[in-house]
Formats: sequence, C-alpha cells, structure tokens
Amino acid sequence: MKQDYRENMVLAFDTLRSHKLRSFLTVLGVVIGVGVIILVAGFLTAFTETVSEEITGYGADTAFIDRFGQLPNFSRPPKEVRLRKPITLEDGEALLASCPAIHRAAISLFHWEEPHAIRYQRNEVQAADFRGTFPAFALVYANATMKAGRFFTESENLHREKVVVIGEDISKALFPTPESALDKEVLVDGSAFRVIGVFEKPKGGFGGDDEDRRITIPYYTFRKVYPAAYEHGIRIQAYPGQLDRAVDQAREVLRRRRNVANNQPDNFSIQTQQDAVEQFKAIISGTALAMLVLSSIGLLIGGVGVMNIMLVSVTERTREIGVRKAIGARRSDITWQFLFEAIALTVFGGVIGILGASGIIFLIPFISSMHAVVPLWAVVLGLSVSVGVGLVFGVWPAVKAARLDPVEALRYE
Repeated sequence: MKQDYRENMVLAFDTLRSHKLRSFLTVLGVVIGVGVIILVAGFLTAFTETVSEEITGYGADTAFIDRFGQLPNFSRPPKEVRLRKPITLEDGEALLASCPAIHRAAISLFHWEEPHAIRYQRNEVQAADFRGTFPAFALVYANATMKAGRFFTESENLHREKVVVIGEDISKALFPTPESALDKEVLVDGSAFRVIGVFEKPKGGFGGDDEDRRITIPYYTFRKVYPAAYEHGIRIQAYPGQLDRAVDQAREVLRRRRNVANNQPDNFSIQTQQDAVEQFKAIISGTALAMLVLSSIGLLIGGVGVMNIMLVSVTERTREIGVRKAIGARRSDITWQFLFEAIALTVFGGVIGILGASGIIFLIPFISSMHAVVPLWAVVLGLSVSVGVGLVFGVWPAVKAARLDPVEALRYE
C-alpha cells in the first residue's frame, strides 16, 4: 500500500508539471485564501506585540485620568464632554493623599490651545508633545528612560528653573548626537530653556505617530510660562496587583470632589491599559473576521475550480483509467490517484499563498515600526486548509473516476 501511495504522489506531481499554467489558474483561489490567513495571522501578531510594547512603555499597574477620555481618531469631543470641569492639580494631590492603593502619580499640565515648536539655531521641530510635570513622571512612565543626561529635580521644579528634557527624535532633528544636546539653549515657543536630558525613544508606536516628540519641563515653570493653562492629565501608578482597587478609590475621590450625584455618570475618564487592550481586540477581531470571510470565499472559489478541473481531467483520461483497471487497478487505487492529484493542486496553491504572504509580512519591519512575524500555527493552518480543500472538492471527481466501467473506458475516444 505504501508503494501505491508513492506512485499516486508521483503521478499527481507529473500531472502538475505537465499542466503548469492550468494548475496555477485552477488554484488561484486557494492561493488568495491561504495568503489571507497568513496575512491576518502576521498582522495580528505584529499588532499584539506592538500594543504590548505600548502598554509596557506606559508602565505596569497604571491608569490615566483626564476629563475627555478616549476619543475616536482624535476627533473633537462632544459638547457634554467639553463642558466638563477640568481636572486640577488639587485633584491629583487629593488622590495621592486619599487613595492607599496609589503608589505614585504623575500630574501633567498642558496648553493645547496652540501648537508647540522647539528650535535650535536654524533647525525646528513642530507639533511637539509639550507638558509641564513633576519629577514623579520619570518614575511612573516606564518609557521615560534617559538616553543622555537626567530628568529635572524637585528643587528645579520649585524654583521654576528653565530646564527641559526632550525626546530622542527631537534631539536627532536639532543636534548631531544626544550627548551634544546637553547644556544647549533651545527655544520652546520662543522661550529659552537649557537641555538637561534626552529621552530614549520608546518602542512600539501603535495607533499614532511613532516619533518621539516629547518636550518636558518642570510643572511650576510651565505654569509660569503659560499662566492661562488649565488642562491637567494624571497618570496614577498603583502598588503591584492593586490597580483595580486604586481605580475604584480614585473614582470615589474624584466623584466626591467634583460633586457627581449617585445617579449620574462620571464627568471624567479613567482609562487603564487593559481598557486600551480591549479596544484594540475589538478592532482587530472585527477586521480579522472580515478578512477570514474573504479567505473563505477565496477557498470556496478555489475548491470549485479544483473540482471542475479534476472532472475535466477524468474525462480526458478515461482511456487511461480503463487501461489501469484492465491490468488490475482497484477502485481504491483510482480514487486515491485522483484524490492525490486534487490535494497536490491545493497544496501547491497553499505553498504559493504562504510564501507570497510571508514575503509581505517580512517587509513590514522595513516600512513601519511594527515587528511582524509569521507564526508557525498559521503556516500549519494554511497547509491543513489546503489539504482539506483538496480532499473535500476532490472526492466527487475521484469517485466518478473509480466507478468508470473498464470496458466502456477502453472504448472511449
């Protein structure tokens, strides 16, 4: 029986070689279907890894508090949200004083009414992420590691020193090296600041600009330069394993301070990294479902094509089938011969789909910041689907070939 299988496999590949173009066109649907499976798996892996890096970058056991919350595509907030009271410095201090589960809080002050720019000599960077914050920022944010220099101190904050820490990409745009940026005087919106540190660029970049355009100065310095600024954001860091408790405590304190009635929803937002993951999963699952539906359509079309071409092949080789039966071939031999041909066709298409899609996935790191790989389970699934399509859609032609009467088959012209 092993010899029969080997012989059937040889016959199947001989048929593929003798009809290369026809074979390729027949399995084009399988190529597309399996290729989509590999692409979906590759992109899912890339997005998952990128989001994980983003979460790690913000720090473990953290949550972000502001009055707006997550807005789709950075759209303008609705009127009800715009009318909410701003979060204040006193709110952040109250959280630290009243929430035992909160270990630290990084309170930041923003001035979003105008775009910000940083300049050194003739070089300038626009659309910077500019904020005033406290030294705790470097402890709460895991992505606030230093490439060169240091973060500012509490003394520099209290004395309103005009010092600044800049992102790595800003440093590259303004100076030859991060080290050469230190102690240089730059202009941020026209105000002079001395560079004391350069952030190391975070990994990831999912969902937005992946350039490190951070500009961070002491909180009280920011308030001095922008006395009208009022928009605060607070990132809290809970003690290990107590994030849910910290969020509950923070919500209770803020609702009480902001006079929110028991029957009213929060007039602020607390977003944890788990919330971001859930939003990501919802987006990805919908996209993956749509892509898999397209993959199924491609596989169905490919399967029908395989069945049609196998029926044509049975008709073309009726006399050959009669000769094989006349010299002793059994029905099972004929059935397996044509099943192997159908499987060889679909596996051929599956391999092309896997190689083509893997090539696209391989190029992703060269054109974006994502780290994309093709997981082994996707390759196994793609090959399994290819074999399955060949088996399902090759059964009827194979059975039809096996049932041919040898005498009638020999007479067929």
